[in-house]
Amino acid sequence: MTLDELKTATTALGMSSFTAKQICQWLYMKHVRSIDDMTNISKANRELLKENYEVGFLPPADMQRSKDGTIKYLFPVAGGRRKDNNSQGTDIASRQYVETVYIPDGDRATLCVSCQVGCKMNCLFCQTGKQGWHGDLTAADILNQIFALPPIDGLSTGSSITGTDKLTNIVFMGQGEPMDNLDAILTACNILTADWGWQWSPRRITVSSVGIKGKLKRFLDESECHVAISMHSPIHEQRRQLMPAENSMAIAETVAMLKQYDFSHQKRCTFEYICFGGMNDTMVHAREIVRLLQGLECRVNLIRFHEIPDAGLPSSNEKRMEALRDYLNSHGITTTIRASRGQDIMAACGLLSTAKNKEIIKNQNL
Repeated sequence: MTLDELKTATTALGMSSFTAKQICQWLYMKHVRSIDDMTNISKANRELLKENYEVGFLPPADMQRSKDGTIKYLFPVAGGRRKDNNSQGTDIASRQYVETVYIPDGDRATLCVSCQVGCKMNCLFCQTGKQGWHGDLTAADILNQIFALPPIDGLSTGSSITGTDKLTNIVFMGQGEPMDNLDAILTACNILTADWGWQWSPRRITVSSVGIKGKLKRFLDESECHVAISMHSPIHEQRRQLMPAENSMAIAETVAMLKQYDFSHQKRCTFEYICFGGMNDTMVHAREIVRLLQGLECRVNLIRFHEIPDAGLPSSNEKRMEALRDYLNSHGITTTIRASRGQDIMAACGLLSTAKNKEIIKNQNL
């Protein structure tokens, strides 16, 4: 809950608004797992809170570690829980899961967070889209992926409860389209950046999008977090074949809207660009990217394509990606090649899908 929501909740229970501020401190600064741990709140009020609410801490159900240090977590979604009349147990078959990826890189530690179970966008190159869409995450489901991050082996987390303290960045680039679940995204970002919340700088948070008409503009108007746009081709017809979302908001329309905003200071605009060999990594595409982005303060991240079943898309090679990078840089567009991480555990860009892992968890609990 936000501070305002907590004030409403505590007032309805006959508590003072100051209790809401105390709860914020326990949740977002001290990261407690239990209402019982909120020791400066009276015992009577704690009991009343427990009758109506819970912290909502849900640890990951599974994890996989890559040889490069990347860790992929499988988090349960609270909305999938169901209590029967005889116990507090969970119906495993009804529960949904999402994948979250922890990426260490020197003195940086980035968490790639999901916002939906599956995705509606059905991009040709993305495994999550093949899974289909199975529901939106609540703000609590989103924040739990950060809040319940376990201590990372080999690192001093600075906390006996969570690995969150070592995070330097959060990217909403996991499962789902953030603009398709915008209210929950804005609430989560608000809690992460508010002075009563986690007190993070919005510059530590990047939210990605394929471009959703109306929703993207609202995000830009209401949030100071960075934005990353999934481009993958500057050419309308080709992008439409790769990304059905091009039909409702073309990349040219997206860029035209972005040019109305100022990205010359702290707020940053990035374009994500998966490279397919001989398809979108040619000099024709390079020139079109320059033409499209001219006049917009932005950067481009080139991403290696990791093949998925039935996509029929070729991977670009290092030479072609470097040529594309060098051309864009020479024409004033800051461009980098993103290091590929976690491919051996299916944690790299476009590979997240909980369908198989959900079946594994189900079988473990039979």
